[in-house]
Amino acid sequence: MPALKKTVMTVLSAALLSVSVVSPAGAADKDKTDDKQPRPTGQMSTVGGKRLGEVGTQVDLGPGAPVLPKELSARSWIVADAEDGQVLASHNAHWRLPPASTLKMLFADTVLPALQPKTLTHLVTEDELAGIGEGSSLVGVKEDHSYTVHDLWLGVFLRSGNDAVHVLSEMYGGVPATVAAMQRHAEELQALDTTVVSPDGYDAPRQVSSAYDLTLFARSGMQKADFREYAATATAEFPGGEKKGKRESFEIQNTNRLITGDIGVDPYKGIAGIKNGYTTHAGNTFTGIAERDGKVLLVTVMNPSSDESHAVYKEAAHLLDWGFAAEGKVTPVGELVPPKSAVPTKDSEPAAGADKAEKKPPAAAAAAPAGSSGAWTALSVAGGLLVLLAGGVFLVNRRWPLPDLVRRLPRR
Repeated sequence: MPALKKTVMTVLSAALLSVSVVSPAGAADKDKTDDKQPRPTGQMSTVGGKRLGEVGTQVDLGPGAPVLPKELSARSWIVADAEDGQVLASHNAHWRLPPASTLKMLFADTVLPALQPKTLTHLVTEDELAGIGEGSSLVGVKEDHSYTVHDLWLGVFLRSGNDAVHVLSEMYGGVPATVAAMQRHAEELQALDTTVVSPDGYDAPRQVSSAYDLTLFARSGMQKADFREYAATATAEFPGGEKKGKRESFEIQNTNRLITGDIGVDPYKGIAGIKNGYTTHAGNTFTGIAERDGKVLLVTVMNPSSDESHAVYKEAAHLLDWGFAAEGKVTPVGELVPPKSAVPTKDSEPAAGADKAEKKPPAAAAAAPAGSSGAWTALSVAGGLLVLLAGGVFLVNRRWPLPDLVRRLPRR
């Protein structure tokens, strides 16, 4: 009997120990929750670091670092320092997913530099508006009406107008040529998860991108003054039809709710753009940039599963809050890589004119486009690492003059 009793006690002790070690409180419930979340089915890229190619959330919290926001439901997201490119945290960063209108960031970064000046006027034809996807977001471009390039870019950035995208694509050389140029530019930026099929981001077979790539597009685009200006514009006047021989106009508002706000969403303090999107297959997507106390962060959120209204903006705002609070308290899990042709010049001679560009003081203010609202105060520009880019200078590890938006705009 004593031997039997001893054996039973040993078995019970082992069982209790097993439960306490492998089944801590809540672990089973957490596993069930994780099993319900969509996961990448194929191998992900490791551009920017090995950790960025791993499935699930990647973060290294140091002493005093805040925990990540709870209830993040996005299939993929990333938080990165816009200046030095360090990725503070990510979740399935290289998962190839439909991008929706966030792909317009790549469109603008590719096409905008070629369509100058802003006053260039174009008469729209019926053919230029053909082929726009059913149910597309439109700004209201009409055939046989003239628009400036400035008007059309406002339509792209504020209203995500696919009609404006198609007209600008025709001005650039046609939709096929624009798609090909966008693909080449994506490859130059090392955005290798991206396959471009339509210039406007409308759902198309095989058209994909990733949170990582969208963040690269935003970072590249935000180094262009025109891009920054359009991305941060809250409202503007857009040309309408003619009435009694006079061209009328109507107001358009930016659909980025972290800029303009909406029911249940406040404008985000320090927001400076840049692009949101939605399609049936992509769900809601968003890439934003914000500045606080001299720190500039980029965040991308793709396809939240939450049923909460405006979940994509709320999750992006939570991640930005976390990123600002986590400054200096986390170890980066990767980096946003520079373009392929970028050659670091930290220890070498700068390009001709680079010193002049570095020493030139930033403008005190940048003018807002006519008819738009928001204060456009340029922030100070800090010196940093210069790298050469074929055809120009690519600036990293330095602050861009981000527009300082009015924090709360009147509701209409």
